[in-house]
Amino acid sequence: MHIVKIITAVVRPFKLDELRHAIAQLGVQGVTVTEVYEAEHGPRAKLEIAVDDTIVEPVLEAIANVSRTGRIGDGKIFVGNLEQAIRIRTGETGTAAT
Repeated sequence: MHIVKIITAVVRPFKLDELRHAIAQLGVQGVTVTEVYEAEHGPRAKLEIAVDDTIVEPVLEAIANVSRTGRIGDGKIFVGNLEQAIRIRTGETGTAAT
């Protein structure tokens, strides 16, 4: 049984294209991006990525390395367990649905 993790990252918007490219190199295809506004730091991009547990660490490293500018407001990354994932079109579940 594969464990699926959900990674949520809040980053600077101008890092988004470079970040998408970096995680695509790791085989991550599905990313949900939402424009958000942080009271202290202004506009940000929130990414939600469901990945197999086996690639969590490389994805986290890619997000941190690409997003880091060394200034306050670079963002945050959160990781949690994803109990269930279902692809609506096909009915696939688990990692096949991510």
